[in-house]
Amino acid sequence: MSRWLAGLLALLLSAPAWSEDGLVLLERFVKDTRTGQSSFTQSVTAPARDGQPSRVKTSSGRFEFSRPARFRFTYSRPFEQMIVADGQTLWLHDVDLNQVTARKQADVLGSTPAALFASASDLQSLQADFELRDDGQRDGLTWVRATPKSRDGSVQVVRAGLQTSARGVVLSVLEIDDSLGQKSVMRFPDMQVNLTLPTSTFRFQPPPGADVLRP
Repeated sequence: MSRWLAGLLALLLSAPAWSEDGLVLLERFVKDTRTGQSSFTQSVTAPARDGQPSRVKTSSGRFEFSRPARFRFTYSRPFEQMIVADGQTLWLHDVDLNQVTARKQADVLGSTPAALFASASDLQSLQADFELRDDGQRDGLTWVRATPKSRDGSVQVVRAGLQTSARGVVLSVLEIDDSLGQKSVMRFPDMQVNLTLPTSTFRFQPPPGADVLRP
C-alpha cells in the first residue's frame, strides 16, 4: 500500500462521524420518539438586580411523556409538586397546600416547550408556533433553537439539546429564556425512549379535600 493511500485511510478513519442537522434530528424526534421517561434536574437563574448577584433555584424529580400531548412532571425536591397533562386537561398539584389547578390543555400549551417534547406530530406543526433553526453542536449534543411566533407568552426562546440512542432520538437538555430575564435549564440524564408506559401514568385525580381551582 502506498504512503498516499495509507495516509488517506488514516485520515478517513480518524475523522469525526457525520452529525445530522438539528432540524433533521428534531423532526426524527417528533415523528419517531413516541414515549420517554427520565429523572430530571432543573435550575432557574434569576438575573442580577440592584447590585445583588443572580440567584439560582434548583429542583429535581421524574419526567414521563407519551405522544400525543401527554406528560407528567413529578417534583420531589425541594418540595413536592405534580404537573400532569392527560390530553385534555393540564393539572397542577401543590402537595403542601393540597391545592389543584386545572386548565384546558389546548389553551395553555401552544407555544410552550411542552410542544417540543409531547404535542407536535411533525416539524410542520411545530413551525406553526415556532421559528426553528439549527443551533449547531455543543457539549456533545445537537441543538435546535425555537422562538415562539406569538409574543404574548412568557417564553422568549427555547433551545433543545438532542442526541441519538439505540432506540431513537433522545431529548437531553432544554434551555428556556423567559420575558423576566430568567434562564431555566432542564437536564434529563437517563432518558429512555420508545418504551411502554402504563396509561395510568397520565391520569390525575384530585386527592380528597383538595381545593380545585379552574381559572
